[in-house]
Amino acid sequence: MKHLIILGDGMADWPCPELGGKTLLQYADTPSFDFLARNGRNGLLKTVPDGFHPGSEVANSSILGYDQHIVYEGRGPLEAASIGVELAPDDLAMRCNLVCLEGDLLKNHSCGRLETEEGDVLIRYLEEHLGNDRIHFYTGVQYRHLLVIKGGNKHLLCTPPHDIPGMPWRENLPKAAVPEAQETVDVLQHLMSESQRLLAHHPLNLSRMAKGQDPASSIWPWGGGYRPKMIPLTTTFPQIKKGSVITAVDLIRGIGRYAGLQVIHVPGATGLWDTNYEGKAQAAVQALHTDDFVYLHVEASDEAGHDGSIPLKLDTIRSLDSRLLKHILEALDPHATGQLEVGGEPVAVALLPDHPTPCRLRTHTNEPVPFAIYAPGIEPDRVQTFDEVAAREGVYGMMEGDEFIRAFMSCGQDIL
Repeated sequence: MKHLIILGDGMADWPCPELGGKTLLQYADTPSFDFLARNGRNGLLKTVPDGFHPGSEVANSSILGYDQHIVYEGRGPLEAASIGVELAPDDLAMRCNLVCLEGDLLKNHSCGRLETEEGDVLIRYLEEHLGNDRIHFYTGVQYRHLLVIKGGNKHLLCTPPHDIPGMPWRENLPKAAVPEAQETVDVLQHLMSESQRLLAHHPLNLSRMAKGQDPASSIWPWGGGYRPKMIPLTTTFPQIKKGSVITAVDLIRGIGRYAGLQVIHVPGATGLWDTNYEGKAQAAVQALHTDDFVYLHVEASDEAGHDGSIPLKLDTIRSLDSRLLKHILEALDPHATGQLEVGGEPVAVALLPDHPTPCRLRTHTNEPVPFAIYAPGIEPDRVQTFDEVAAREGVYGMMEGDEFIRAFMSCGQDIL
């Protein structure tokens, strides 16, 4: 049995008065989602353990069965793994957003959709002026980049910038969680201040402002940690001899690398609502011909949730259903028999978000998310639609920790 997980980042949401009290998953027409729910088994999954921030790094690695009390080190080391930066034992790696500040407020966490090529120009500029033997900036994707501080202390209180859109930024500057971290805080605040001075008159920012676009007015370091201690999935699940991850997001690539998965790059995969859904679907099907396990991640709904746009998030959900999952199901079941397979081998498929990103809140929450597991021969439960409410009636009930991944990987061996 081959295994495919399809992860719609941030798809889950709250009931919306604008939609008659329905969630977006309830409201959207998603026949492919509903096929998996109706013909498979469903439940709710607690992806964020108590005491952890509901970040995608926590939720996605939890979905894969990793105990956050053992492996959690923040986003920075995952970004480093994704872009091929090898960390020394004392290297503090931090996610380094380029953000737009407007007076006393953080206008947005992404500079109004900065392109990777633009981000590269600015990060190289900051490396030239602020980098030294101890401090280095590395280009990532779009507005998401990497800051590495040799000998940095990870015990910091850093606010993710996507948690404070439209809110005061100075009161959310990095703080020390322990006295020993104060020196690192001083370094970070100095770098942020200097970045604002340097970026204010950079020609690229002046050009963006002339076009009515948001400038990249500051760096915002957060999510710091050291190299995590993650055991490859091939060790935990011997049936996975070869696996891959498909995503446009650095931190998911980083999780994949530490989990022992090959990273597949898809042309036109942007991490936004204009991503190449069809290309990702094709890449997943091709990967299943050679791989035992594929983790297919789509970021679009999360970004729409951060923007607070119900229409845009609905469009991303419908697109994932009709432009991605539908094509995968048709490719794995060309005769519409309900038996998914590739090369004569059956395929199990799981669908879920990693966390909610409610449009009303514009950031992540830690509520459990719905999931559906479908595999040839599985006995369906009573759930007919894929959404937060229907999943409560699923046979799996409420799961947490590594219960989901173990149930999913048992398909074909010990179906519950």
